[in-house]
Amino acid sequence: MRILKFGGSSVGSEEAIKQVIQIISRKLENDRIHVVVSAFGGVTHLLEEMVEEAYAGEEAYRTKLKEVEERHIEVVRKLIKVKQQSHVLTQLKVLFNELEDVLHGVSLTRELTERTRDFVLGFGERFSAFILSHALQSEGIEAEYIDARELITTDNRFGNARVRTSDTYAAIQNKLGALDSVAIITGFIASTETGETTTLGRGGSDYTASLIAAALKAEAIEIWTDVTGIMTADPRKVSDHLPIKELSYEEAMELSHFGANVIYPPTIHPAMADSIPIYIKNTFEPDAAGTIISKDGKKDSTNVQGISSIDEVTLITLEGSGMVGVSGFAARIFSVLADAGVNIIMITQASSEHTVCFAVLPHQANRAMDALNDNFSREIAEGIIDEIIAEKDCSVVAVVGEGMKRTPGISGRLFRSLGRNGINVRAIAQGSSERNISVVVKEKDLSKTLNTIHDAFFLSKLKSVNLFLIGIGLIGSKLLELFEKQTELLFEKHNIKLKLCGIANSRHFKINAEGMPFTGWPDHLEENAKPMSLDQFLKEADQLNLPNSLFIDCTASQEVSDFYPEVMKANFSLVTANKKANSGSLKRYEELQELALEHNVMYLYETNVGAGLPVVKTLKEQVLAGDTITKIEGVLSGTLSYIFNTYDGATPFSEVVRTALEKGYTEPDPREDLNGRDVARKLIILAREAGIEIEMDDLSVENLVPEPAMQANSIDQFFDELAQFDDEFKKRYDQAASRGNKLCYIASYQDGKANVGLQEIGGQHPFNGLSGSDNIFAFHTKHYQDTPLVVKGPGAGAEVTASGILADILRISNVPAFSNEIV
Repeated sequence: MRILKFGGSSVGSEEAIKQVIQIISRKLENDRIHVVVSAFGGVTHLLEEMVEEAYAGEEAYRTKLKEVEERHIEVVRKLIKVKQQSHVLTQLKVLFNELEDVLHGVSLTRELTERTRDFVLGFGERFSAFILSHALQSEGIEAEYIDARELITTDNRFGNARVRTSDTYAAIQNKLGALDSVAIITGFIASTETGETTTLGRGGSDYTASLIAAALKAEAIEIWTDVTGIMTADPRKVSDHLPIKELSYEEAMELSHFGANVIYPPTIHPAMADSIPIYIKNTFEPDAAGTIISKDGKKDSTNVQGISSIDEVTLITLEGSGMVGVSGFAARIFSVLADAGVNIIMITQASSEHTVCFAVLPHQANRAMDALNDNFSREIAEGIIDEIIAEKDCSVVAVVGEGMKRTPGISGRLFRSLGRNGINVRAIAQGSSERNISVVVKEKDLSKTLNTIHDAFFLSKLKSVNLFLIGIGLIGSKLLELFEKQTELLFEKHNIKLKLCGIANSRHFKINAEGMPFTGWPDHLEENAKPMSLDQFLKEADQLNLPNSLFIDCTASQEVSDFYPEVMKANFSLVTANKKANSGSLKRYEELQELALEHNVMYLYETNVGAGLPVVKTLKEQVLAGDTITKIEGVLSGTLSYIFNTYDGATPFSEVVRTALEKGYTEPDPREDLNGRDVARKLIILAREAGIEIEMDDLSVENLVPEPAMQANSIDQFFDELAQFDDEFKKRYDQAASRGNKLCYIASYQDGKANVGLQEIGGQHPFNGLSGSDNIFAFHTKHYQDTPLVVKGPGAGAEVTASGILADILRISNVPAFSNEIV
């Protein structure tokens, strides 16, 4: 015996009902079955509107009634053979006449009780079950229409009646126990002992199926709907959702209570009492696995199984020093709310007893506030309780999983991920079962919260990283090419989905929440773009409210670097190749470090110093490990490294610089490299990372650009002027060579002195073996006194810089190669 329940979407049209008939036919090949059916999709809602319009004396209900009747008649004509139609249509007309009479009575008397409302709302199931039973008969399947009011007895709490289980089970066993044909049973409705129609609450058809299954000791319950099982999160809010294959009863109850509306919460209790598994299946994909809800669920379940949410709640807070240590205060609060008929969704209380807050549905908020203010008026007047506060526009998010029990770090991962994405948690609750952590957030942050948690626990085995890139010159273009090249590998190997949601240059910007292609820039940026404004670019990016959002700066712009504080305040993590911010004033450097901590965002700038080399990371780790940096020395410019490793005195110095420009080693204006300020910036950043307070004015920097070349108005003029000094550079080269030395542009810091300039180094010097555009960094520390800690490798070129930026992005994105924990 299996009990099948078909929801409104499964009987929403002629085609859907044909699919239901096929499923029933297939099931009958191997099993005895009975079927519970909901009203046709949307009909219950229309009945609700009709009875309200009749109550208001509006004639619009008649039009809707006619439309609903015609819809059902049309289905009969398409599904039932002509010879049988007359009888079915006659009986159906009797039902519609009964409904019309009730609505007409409501319209005349302008009286609408909850009992009358339940009677009207129950017609949807009566129509659909009646039609389906005859459609099955028309296909040669023995089926019998059963009105659930004959089976299920309840109290008289109309709208959400409570079932009298013993009477109900006896009636089900008596009526259905020996029935050989397929019973087609109305869901949702029941009756009191005196025969008055009641309803079991919206979604009550699931409950009907579970009661029948428990009474008949059925093998399984199958709930057929329009989704392929219970999802890891709301599909409307989390695009990367996945079906959950197995859940325990307890997990399903937690998820359904907090808004996972695939299954009605009371459904689970009768099934759980008799260990009857519940299958959630898709009517339109009948062969899909769906979700199985059983006693043990997924035995190898790890951590979080799913996330559910209640979109709209009001958070009510009572606080006051007079509550501390006073026994019975909480009991009194909840007794008052119970008497007012207010359902509490979630409760949390500070251990100091100074504050109690709880979440209620918005339509009960005013009732709750009135009751509390009335009952605690004396305490409020005497200052024992401060003003009672109702915070609207909130949402509850529940993180659920049997595997959360006794698993350390779940809460830490949850709140770290929310904090990193700038989501403020208004209240927290965790049950003693440890299978549910619930948080209250502002409703505007709900979608972002769900996506953030979903990514944090890899429920879809996929983490989306939303990128906002500014600067698509040489480095930015290479970075986009790298994204295009690596995206498939990152997706397949690391479950990382890079999504370009914003792109900008100095003139235009585009924003798209769905993502944009990595190729085709910058040529097409001006098409349908907006004029560039840093404020507007950030504002529109922030309004998307996407989780795991990164701001990437591939410019050398002072204006962009000055904007970093606003980026961090908007809770964007930041990756930058722009040295201006970190090498500017010490005050600004410290401000950015503090802002990153304050707003819990990542601020990475590895490419500020060594392009793709892990220099900043290495230095930072040494300092964090308690080491003390005593000396920093290095060739910090791949450009100058290439120039002086290539320059042999034979080829003019100006030609070597021109070649470096053509190879992409220099800035577009080589003076930016030759004047030494770029190396000085790198040395300042390294010194600051080592904990040294230093300003640009503290450095001695040798400028390799002759004054006439410095004043040139164009690059061509610059090279013409530089060529006039080729002999001087050759003279300096020859002098070094005559002593067996070579020229090397070195930056160093020791004992408070910082110098950047061209030096002669001998064959024994550790920097003598450099070739090409290699950089080398030597750190003398307390732990590395005799032999310095050395980092060496290519230090120039758009490709290696783009690679370094991507490495920072992946480090923030928590790719295992870069981190063993959630960042």
